[in-house]
Amino acid sequence: MDERDQGSRSPIELMLPARTRTLDSIRVGRVLPAAQRSMVGPFIFFDHMGPAVLAPGQGLDVRPHPHINLATVTYLFEGEIVHRDSLGCQQSIRPGEINWMTAGRGIVHSERTSAELRQTGSRVHGIQLWVALPRAHEQSEPAFQHVPEHALPLLESTGVRMRLLAGSAYGRKVPVPTLSALFYVDVAAEPGATFSVPAEHDQRACYVVEGAVRCGQQPIPARSLAVFARGEAVELSADGPARLVLLGGAELDGPRHIFWNFVSSSTDRIEQAKRDWKEGRFPKVPGDEHEFIPLPE
Repeated sequence: MDERDQGSRSPIELMLPARTRTLDSIRVGRVLPAAQRSMVGPFIFFDHMGPAVLAPGQGLDVRPHPHINLATVTYLFEGEIVHRDSLGCQQSIRPGEINWMTAGRGIVHSERTSAELRQTGSRVHGIQLWVALPRAHEQSEPAFQHVPEHALPLLESTGVRMRLLAGSAYGRKVPVPTLSALFYVDVAAEPGATFSVPAEHDQRACYVVEGAVRCGQQPIPARSLAVFARGEAVELSADGPARLVLLGGAELDGPRHIFWNFVSSSTDRIEQAKRDWKEGRFPKVPGDEHEFIPLPE
């Protein structure tokens, strides 16, 4: 390979389009895990919800369901979701805020539209990620933390507005302890804006929520995840108004198994969780005790 080839080489290692599916009547784009790539840093699951219009009388109703050995990270661009969990936490999440739920050894939660928005109708649009926990913390105590918008660092430059949602990047840090090195950034870019992807993390990716984004001369289509090669400098450009997220972190300490809502380094632990859910041994969600999602057969 000559120097001209090296200079024109794209830092994009892999492009993963979201696979469309339906969750509780809402269109969802499933990005991770994929056949070509199971994780980026510790992020093992990536769902892009909506945008969806919920007519009066309709709402999101994700019934109580369990998780183990992971943390869920929920972020909205539009709408509102009411989170309830088996710790007794109840928290509405709105755009610009983060819900961080650490399942640890086991937690149950539900996600629903509020009664007020169910009457008027609403829109919902957002991303839910799962972070696989390091082996030393997989069986930690479950926990929930809500981070309001004002506590999330805001970075602004010409034509670019970035909000750091989790971890550390660009010399800033979110005041929520994570159990592994990671970063998660919401980016709103104006036409012609250029910006870099944080270089300090080993594994990095960009997901284009909407709009026209390029890495060098290579476009990154909307609703696609571009995974970047390790150690490469990455500059992105917006050819029009764009919304995207950047994410990644350190490679996890070994492979993870995933079944339904369970993630673990141990298949035995997943099998036990399956039995526990099927036989009703997980705790109930206060205020949402009467429904649940059955274990898939």
